[in-house]
Amino acid sequence: MDPFSTLIRTASHEQHAEAETSTFMSDLLGGRLGLDAYARYTEQLWFVYEALESGAPGLASDPVAGPFIRPELFRLAALEQDLARLRGPHWRSRLTALPATRTYADRVTKCARDWPSGYLAHHYTRYLGDLSGGQIIRGKAEQTWGFARKGDGVRFYVFEGIPNPAAFKRGYRELLDTVPVNDPEKQRIVAECKRAFTLNTELFRALGEEFPRSA
Repeated sequence: MDPFSTLIRTASHEQHAEAETSTFMSDLLGGRLGLDAYARYTEQLWFVYEALESGAPGLASDPVAGPFIRPELFRLAALEQDLARLRGPHWRSRLTALPATRTYADRVTKCARDWPSGYLAHHYTRYLGDLSGGQIIRGKAEQTWGFARKGDGVRFYVFEGIPNPAAFKRGYRELLDTVPVNDPEKQRIVAECKRAFTLNTELFRALGEEFPRSA
């Protein structure tokens, strides 16, 4: 039988591909949308990571989610530096969540509160994605909008506490393979991973409606 880390990666492949190839994301990375669209996307990420990271302390001693709670992954402080650069010092007063973002963040909050295995599904889909494809977004953003390399505006994508992302991801997957849950619960985690990718795709769809590509 395949290791759980393989199962979780292959089972969510279709949704992952759909999220990665969304029209909004391809237009954003292709330089066809302005800086305002990038800033709006960064604002939406703040709500998702606020839900992920405000729920983390309560799960630190949980046998399933606890081993994955690693401060070097946390993104909220970096997002806030980026938003100060993108929206100015009073960025909080202008911060609003799209309905799709609110649905996504609420689901993460509910899992953090009621279902640690479900929280792990969201943790996996977000942070491992940031360590992988997120680096492509950083490079494109620096190139398109002239941010300093790994500076304010793209700090979300810079994991200063993880000097070797490949080794970190390998260790994360090894942890997944030893998660102390039975097979039915593993299937529920896989289903929640799929749900996480769907929620992310819905967020991209909403952003695409707000920022239609200029003709």
